[in-house]
Order: sequence, then structure tokens, then C-alpha cells
Amino acid sequence: MLNVSIEASGALARLEAMPQALHAALAAQADALRLQLQERVKDDKLSGQVLRARTGALRDSIASDIVDENGGIAVIVRSSGALKYAAIQEFGGKTAAHDIIPSKAKVLAFVSGGGAQVFAKLVHHPGSTIPARPYLRSSLADMKSHIIESLNAAVVKALAT
Repeated sequence: MLNVSIEASGALARLEAMPQALHAALAAQADALRLQLQERVKDDKLSGQVLRARTGALRDSIASDIVDENGGIAVIVRSSGALKYAAIQEFGGKTAAHDIIPSKAKVLAFVSGGGAQVFAKLVHHPGSTIPARPYLRSSLADMKSHIIESLNAAVVKALAT
């Protein structure tokens, strides 16, 4: 049997403070990583690497939070808002057949596959298969090693003080 007793009050106080110091160090590092991950999604993946911005709405919808509760720390990077196409771009999927009607004009105007200008009051869209274009998951995968190294360094630094 192994019995350990610590008599030095300074050492005991240091050991008792370790969980709070470690938690604080990890929370600070997680917050820094949250911002880096959000920046990677917006400035790399949604600025040409995976998707090219047309309006910038998807890029502008990227938000992040840090949740620190019940002794656990979580980082959330997501598309906030009501963009209907955010999830289908990330995961892929199929759209159902549907009608397209003009919302701001009397007719739709577009160029046909043959190059002719077409005007229509209604278009019957057959539906689409959208391939996955992961911008969130691929950013996390790209940063995986950096995240692990950063969190490990924060732990080592917190335990050394």
C-alpha cells in the first residue's frame, strides 16, 4: 500500500488550485481556437476553397460560441440564421421537384443551355442532387493537429505553474 502525505502548505495549495488553473487555461485556449476555426471557415473555405461567395450570406452567417458548463468546455462553430442551403452545401442532398415563380418581377429571365434569352412566368424545376461541399467539417479536419497541439500545450503550461 502506498500512502502519500503532503505537509508543506504551499504544495498542498498548489495541488488544490490545479483543477481551476487547468480549466481556466483550457477555456482560454479553446476560445482562441474557436476564433481561428471560425476565421478558417469564413476566410478560406467560404471564400473560394470550397465555395465561392455570390452574396456572402453563408459566409456572414458563420458564428461561434464557447460553452463552459458542468466542468466541460465545448466550442461550437455553425451557420446561424435561416439559410436554407447551409446544411445541404455541408452534407449534400437532394431537392424535390418544385416550381420557381418570380418574387420581385412579373417574369423570370435567364439564358437557356443553348444561349438564348428566355422569359417565363413559371419554371418547373425537376429537383437537384447537390454534392457535399463540407466547409465546417473540412475546416475542423484541417485544424485537428493544431487543435490537439494547442490544447496539450495549454495543459503543460497550466500544470507547470
